[in-house]
Amino acid sequence: MSTPYPFTAIVGQDDLRLGLLLNAVSPAVGGVLVRGEKGTAKSTAVRALAALMPEVSVVPGCRFSCDPVSPDPACPDAPHAEAAGVSRAARTVELPVGASEDRLVGALDIERALSEGVKAFEPGLLADAHRGILYVDEVNLLHDHLVDLLLDAAAMGASYVEREGVSVRHAARFLLVGTMNPEEGELRPQLLDRFGLTVEVAASRDTDERVEVVRRRLAYDDDPEGFAARWAGEESVLRERIAAARALLPRVVLGDGVLRQIAATCAAFEVDGMRADIVMARTATALAAWAGREEVTADDVRQAALLALPHRRRRNPFDAPGLDEDKLDRTLDEAGPQEDNDGDDRPDPDPDGGGDDDGGGGDGGGVPPQADGDRTPPRGEGGDTPSQAPEGSPDAPGRSTGAEQQPVASAEPFRTKMLSVPGLGEGAAGRRSRARTEHGRTTGARRPQGALTKLHLAATVQAAAPHQRARGRSGRGLVVRRDDLRQATREGREGNLVLFVVDASGSMAARQRMSAVKGAVLSLLLDAYQRRDKVGLVTFRGKEAEVALPPTSSVDAAASRLESLPTGGRTPLAAGLLKAHDVLRVERLRDPSRRPLLVVVTDGRATGGPEPVALAGRAGRLHRSEGTASVVVDCESGYVRLGLAGELARELGGTAVTLDELRADSIAGLVKDVTAAGRAA
Repeated sequence: MSTPYPFTAIVGQDDLRLGLLLNAVSPAVGGVLVRGEKGTAKSTAVRALAALMPEVSVVPGCRFSCDPVSPDPACPDAPHAEAAGVSRAARTVELPVGASEDRLVGALDIERALSEGVKAFEPGLLADAHRGILYVDEVNLLHDHLVDLLLDAAAMGASYVEREGVSVRHAARFLLVGTMNPEEGELRPQLLDRFGLTVEVAASRDTDERVEVVRRRLAYDDDPEGFAARWAGEESVLRERIAAARALLPRVVLGDGVLRQIAATCAAFEVDGMRADIVMARTATALAAWAGREEVTADDVRQAALLALPHRRRRNPFDAPGLDEDKLDRTLDEAGPQEDNDGDDRPDPDPDGGGDDDGGGGDGGGVPPQADGDRTPPRGEGGDTPSQAPEGSPDAPGRSTGAEQQPVASAEPFRTKMLSVPGLGEGAAGRRSRARTEHGRTTGARRPQGALTKLHLAATVQAAAPHQRARGRSGRGLVVRRDDLRQATREGREGNLVLFVVDASGSMAARQRMSAVKGAVLSLLLDAYQRRDKVGLVTFRGKEAEVALPPTSSVDAAASRLESLPTGGRTPLAAGLLKAHDVLRVERLRDPSRRPLLVVVTDGRATGGPEPVALAGRAGRLHRSEGTASVVVDCESGYVRLGLAGELARELGGTAVTLDELRADSIAGLVKDVTAAGRAA
């Protein structure tokens, strides 16, 4: 086993180290989610934490790490004979993003269960992680069905395996630690709330600190054992401090005053449920124990809020994480004892009310300051923008212009109708289009290809029944052989690649019109987030088209690019469609199982160059020839409609919907499936 990088040798990243250490002091805090850009020592710090965790005592020979003092009576290896416990290091178990369900929860030997009538169970990673650390790198890329299993185990402290009438249950209490790069997509809210704390990490911009990072890393790579030996003293001191804090923890007093501050803070930031209050209380207690105190203070509550609340205050996927520290200070002051305020050295809240921007000052916390507050600007606030230009001017609302105009804010998003790809796919699990998946309703049976994972019992019995006499069956049991086993085929839903092609030309530049268009695309992005799709963004205006965002799982990034999208110029519709074709061609090579859905947002007008309309039609037929499912969101407005978007939809072999029809609650009625065959004119 390779020598891990010493925890004490990590340069900077104070919030990251504090979040991990608080969980080492009090595992009841509930784990930590580490968010940040790549190359910021996220995985290094998590793996280094294992060497600092106290040893655990387990029942000898128990595969489920039962505590000898109070063994689990429902343990599959029970009953346990009375014997002295064996001490071992706490395990750090890594859950790969591509792990199977059987690898996570354990696997039943179906052949022995059918032929011998025994429950032969092989424990999975949840059993290995019991009383240790379960580490998920790139947790935001974890498949939904694995996320569901993690949620169940984290909530109940146990793992249940229920298959074909065979039931196994074992304890699974672990410290959940996840790392993620937000650029690759966000977490489901249910899993996000399971993490007790969250910390944001970023590479230092200080030259001296970066030099020290490189120096230590090179020294470690040259001689891992020697480097670890040089830090052994600091590691030992930190390990002893963790043990001392754990011993002090039961004596720490959480007074009614600080408890009221915790409740007031959670209420002020409108977090859902009561888990935030509980996590804050446990974190504040751990902070006091870590500082060697037996009483929780207001400063502990403040630090706990900065670690426990940022990921819980998000109201939708496009809200930037973070916490308004000025608001936090005001809430703590108002909820705390009045006499304590006289000695408060923190600066008074901004008397002009300007302290509502996210990421105000503060004396350290779990979240770096947010420079611009929420990413999405307020709806309907124009300021000195083109919308206030005098009527008749080139930038007046409703007037098309070839000049570039400043970006406008999008209208409020709404719930959209579901647009799906026809046929049956085999892509990554999601919630959009029909697909053959490992989870879903059973539709048939086939011979297993590799290891058997989902037994189709009726088909297996049917395959084995004709051979019972030839196999010498004499008792009541069924003689089953490997060739008789049948794998269940199931149908569920897959995630798709939703590629948006957005017209940003002068014909779309009227302020109110473009605001509505952005609101529609934002609504579709929100729908893509909920359905676990990948998204991409192509825009076209002037003389060319560009890939504003290559296909990614980060819907937040797409929303950010959309908000900053300028408009103006001619309408190179064909260039936009051809650029989309290039993007899809590359993505088919990268991920051939993920089917695309092309969403073209335009009024259908094409200008610039020779025969722009005919060229756009040929580009549309190119997509149709490759079977790309498509939909055209018709943005044409006014009393006189040319119907050009409908013509484009026919060339693409898809369908057209207006902005009003895109709403799920519109009178237009039923959910529309996108058809590759198109509709007759």
